[in-house]
Amino acid sequence: MADQDDFDTGLSTVELATELTVAWLSNSNNRVNADDVPAFLQRMHDTVLGLSAGNASNSGDAAPAQEYTAAVSVRKSLASRDHIISMIDGKPYKTLRRHLATNGMTPDEYRTRYGLKADYPMVAPAYSESRSAMAKTIGLGRKPGQPNAPKKEAKSARKVKGADATD
Repeated sequence: MADQDDFDTGLSTVELATELTVAWLSNSNNRVNADDVPAFLQRMHDTVLGLSAGNASNSGDAAPAQEYTAAVSVRKSLASRDHIISMIDGKPYKTLRRHLATNGMTPDEYRTRYGLKADYPMVAPAYSESRSAMAKTIGLGRKPGQPNAPKKEAKSARKVKGADATD
């Protein structure tokens, strides 16, 4: 185990945590809301304190779950009807399933990682509605032998027009 002198950089734990936080935030790949910075700084300070006390070297303890920072807020991710913005990379998608699969996650893991409710959608509302309308027009969801409702209404409308033409 390293002595305290090996860890000592001449900075206090607060200064070291601040320097590390500033370095992390200056990376353009890390997107963080201004509201999340104090909590991140506190976690960084706690980590530096733990390292300086030698608490982090205990390998018998289970590794704590990694904290993930969302690229956008939940509200912003659902702001548009046309797409859902991914919390992983901040890009818009009509459906998140393939995107999550390429990142090695299931929808449940995604919801757990970012603290989302169980009813958080994986498909944009406009895309879902257009797929639903298309399925209904081709007759999906009907029982066998049941007539297609939109065609039946169209035929009855033609009969009414034909009856008016003969009068």
